[in-house]
Amino acid sequence: MSLLLRTFPVITSRSLLSTRPLTRTFRMSSHASADNASIGVHNLTSKKDFDEALAVKGSLMVVDFFATWCGPCKVIAPQVVEMSNRFKNARFYKIDVDELPAVAQELGITAMPTFVLFKDGEKVQDVVGARTAVLEKAIQTHCN
Repeated sequence: MSLLLRTFPVITSRSLLSTRPLTRTFRMSSHASADNASIGVHNLTSKKDFDEALAVKGSLMVVDFFATWCGPCKVIAPQVVEMSNRFKNARFYKIDVDELPAVAQELGITAMPTFVLFKDGEKVQDVVGARTAVLEKAIQTHCN
């Protein structure tokens, strides 16, 4: 599994007041195994990456469908990263709907952010909107 580091802007109340945005560096990979799930949110940049991640059995897969221009997506992003650090039995991914429109269309994504939860390759729930408490409850429900 190849790893690379990417730096993403993190939107906080402090960064909104500053001219210099805060950033965080996350360890990224195309997919993570259920036995050795790495912490963080991983970008899926191709249909092949999505299919490979979906094929991993034994852990909950949480996919954040977002857009770079989406304000609510930016607001909830730090909470999703925090959840990825707390829920060690779940794998967290992001898909930019403008980069992979076919995957978004296949799953019927019509609003951002939309979080789709998969268990053993099957869709078990989706959460539409930047609703942190609802997302966290859904993850707790399906994360064994």
